[in-house]
Amino acid sequence: MEDKYCEGCGVKLQDENILGEGYTTSLDKSLCQRCFRIKNYGEYQVVTKSNDEYLEILKSVGKTKDLVLYIADLLNLEEDINKIRDIIPNKMILVLNKKDVLPKSIKEEKLIKYFEKYDNPFSKVIVISSEKNYNIDYLLKQIKLYQTTNNVYVVGHTNAGKSTLINKLLRNYSTDTRELTISPLPSTTLNTVKIEINEYLTLIDTPGLVDSGSIVNYISEDDFKRISPRKEIKPKTFQLKKGQSIIVDKFFRIDYVEGEKNSFTFYVSNDLKIRRISNKHDTLKDLQKRTYEMGYDEDLCVNGLGFVKIVNKGTVDIYLDSRVSTYKRDSLI
Repeated sequence: MEDKYCEGCGVKLQDENILGEGYTTSLDKSLCQRCFRIKNYGEYQVVTKSNDEYLEILKSVGKTKDLVLYIADLLNLEEDINKIRDIIPNKMILVLNKKDVLPKSIKEEKLIKYFEKYDNPFSKVIVISSEKNYNIDYLLKQIKLYQTTNNVYVVGHTNAGKSTLINKLLRNYSTDTRELTISPLPSTTLNTVKIEINEYLTLIDTPGLVDSGSIVNYISEDDFKRISPRKEIKPKTFQLKKGQSIIVDKFFRIDYVEGEKNSFTFYVSNDLKIRRISNKHDTLKDLQKRTYEMGYDEDLCVNGLGFVKIVNKGTVDIYLDSRVSTYKRDSLI
């Protein structure tokens, strides 16, 4: 019997090991039991796969001549967005997703210009919202312009919105009624999945790279839902003097250690409680401390959670889980 693969996550279907990947009660079905339960009951079963397995898949993409769409989450951009080029040298479009969660006042031209100041290896930079169907027609036109074969690979980190985008393209431009499995939690796609949009375009979804420094790996499912914005973020700005601190829910704390009066604007989910305290209070000081010397108009980013825009120079301490990575960059906004 010819091997069958799950239409939701791409894994090979099997009916022998109920605990194994790809288990289904019948090989006549198109979804593995895991995808079926995610789709119909919202039940998420964690599957642990190493990044090495995913990297091998991405390296195989680099051996083709096909166009690649690199999907990135605007709220949680990778520290080095060009790093993907070390793995995949193909012609590539950078797709900045989830425009809908950033304030409407932020113009896409400014976001695109942000990446033009770097030694940019991307053929095109496009801002979209898969959720709101924003710029999807334009994206399809650019795919047609840059594609070298019928096949176009879709890559990115977990939770960047790859599968959501592909499902949107399916609904908008294809008669195929299938859908990729979507979950609010990472590592839903486990293998490559081919999706024919039309006779000229076949999208190939790939597993999302897992970032070990992201906070999403170390919090509960309920907390994950709270830190993931479902609608437009309302930034919260605080004017801080030396010796004042900000607590962001139970996740991290920022102390303003040295500098003139400064502006701190938080771009995180609206569901998180943010409050000002004196740095004499010990709240969250049991977490790991890191010190940053901030320059003018720089962001302090917390991997998987969002970022803080800081206007003036100053010294800040940030306390958070030691496993979660942080970095600073020129202000995105």
